[in-house]
Amino acid sequence: MKRFTIVLMALAMFVGCTAEQEDAKIDTTKAEPVMATIYDGEKHLTNVRQISFGGQNAEAYFSYDASELIFQAMVDSMECDQIFRMNVDGSNVRPISNGAGVTTCSFIAPDNKSVIYASTYLAGDECLPKPDHSRGYVWPLYNSFDIFKADPDGSNIVRLTETDGYDAEAVYSPKGDKIIFTSVRNSDLDLYIMNPDGSGVEQITDEIGYDGGAFFGINGEWIVWRASRPEGKELEDYQSLLAEGMIRPSKLNLYIMNLTERKPIQLTDNGKANFGPYFHPDGKHIIFCSNLASESGRDFDLFLINIDTKEIEQVTYNKTFDGFPMFSHDGKTLVFASNRDNKITGETNVFIADWVW
Repeated sequence: MKRFTIVLMALAMFVGCTAEQEDAKIDTTKAEPVMATIYDGEKHLTNVRQISFGGQNAEAYFSYDASELIFQAMVDSMECDQIFRMNVDGSNVRPISNGAGVTTCSFIAPDNKSVIYASTYLAGDECLPKPDHSRGYVWPLYNSFDIFKADPDGSNIVRLTETDGYDAEAVYSPKGDKIIFTSVRNSDLDLYIMNPDGSGVEQITDEIGYDGGAFFGINGEWIVWRASRPEGKELEDYQSLLAEGMIRPSKLNLYIMNLTERKPIQLTDNGKANFGPYFHPDGKHIIFCSNLASESGRDFDLFLINIDTKEIEQVTYNKTFDGFPMFSHDGKTLVFASNRDNKITGETNVFIADWVW
């Protein structure tokens, strides 16, 4: 189980504790990008570079012009994830969140005039308790998570959500006119859309089960997300855990939806943990992370699905973890988090690759 826990640490987007900025000894000079391992079969990737080095670094997402990344990290003496920005070559790393509470799920506005992320800091600086894994691997859904907007450097923090319960997993649309996020405000985990100032909140999914991790397509007209649709004993387990502020992410499928028609279309149905989906700019393919090819269920790779045919192609062949992929808006570059080339077992770092068809 130790190896399973190490791999799944990279999936635990919501786990974290307090980390004061003065204790976060981030090397802002950073080493030059290091050429990384490309495994047999990874024909879509070339010029793979490692741009973070040590600790837990994940959920790195491009600015609109792909010159910078925003990401969450727990490194050095830190005990919790905080939000950082850096150039795409790994230089100029600087903190964005305020160093208090737990943070997750950050994104840069298309005009680069603001950033958003989720944080528990209003509930206090202290670490929040991690879930009891005696019930298996679960994610915590901290009730004190709210979504915040800040200036590009992290200053002038503005609270966007104020309802009781979990609000997180927020991203901007490519036009910057909407934010999509996940909330438990109606006693289930559903997707919502709001204006960039937090007004005009509208629920857009309503089936029982977890709906989250949504991203917009290149034109902002479509979304893709992960969802569970539990039934029977699985539904009982889901509702029991949700009442305790937890979710079990073992079975997640991918859905897409046009925001005009709002009719969900299921893309996967394989009983595995499929998550972290992102549209290729061609609008015909989605890249995502899954343990689809893992007999043990412990190894996660990147896969590509054709939206029309639902044909799935494996993209990475790392024997531990590859996840949280995002294409640049020109489709030429891919950023993802990975355990490959670790110096210490369990480290997760950020990698950049050139994409080839």
